[in-house]
Amino acid sequence: MTVTVYHLNNSRSQRVLWLLEELGVGYEVKRFERDPATLFAPDALRAIHPLGKAPVIQDGAVTLAESGAITEYLVATYGRGRLIPPADSPDRWQYTYWLHYAEGSAMPPLLLRLVFSRLAGPQTPAIVRPVARAIANRVNSVLIEPQITRHLTFMDSHLRDHPWFAGTEFTAADIQMSFPLEAAQARAGLDARYPRLLDFLERIHARPAYQRALARGGAYAYASASH
Repeated sequence: MTVTVYHLNNSRSQRVLWLLEELGVGYEVKRFERDPATLFAPDALRAIHPLGKAPVIQDGAVTLAESGAITEYLVATYGRGRLIPPADSPDRWQYTYWLHYAEGSAMPPLLLRLVFSRLAGPQTPAIVRPVARAIANRVNSVLIEPQITRHLTFMDSHLRDHPWFAGTEFTAADIQMSFPLEAAQARAGLDARYPRLLDFLERIHARPAYQRALARGGAYAYASASH
């Protein structure tokens, strides 16, 4: 049976393709493109899932959204013990933590930064654009940037004592963590101040499965941020 991945360009669904490549699971990609003006997913995705977001997978009778849930499902269904620490390992809870931290803690300030950066853009009426820019700059400097810095520092410090997020072995938690770190490098200040995070990105981008997923998924802006 082949897993179908409903894939949106420059989105979290890229890491689902990567996970499938790491697991050696056959899959079909059905591509959707963002609106170039709004960057929103097309309405056609709502026919697959009511929220109209990616990633979504179909595997037989199973239709599943949310990349964290998809990761748990694919590892449980096809992993045969791979890409997850053993249940009795002390690394198992670290795995669970980072698997959920990626979306629950790391992504919200990055999304806020993106939203506020667009307040002063062309979609905002010109007459209010200066005020919108002033508000966005203030919120960014007082609230958003300090939070992003705190998270990047925390993640970089964690990798000082661990080669991978869940310990000594590469796991699906590292795949889940890839998107917030790629997004941070592209638009939120992940730079030479965080050498371990940059090293992490270099290592994952060099993995053959990651490269195969890029070939299957099409253009992915975040993968080129460090090149």
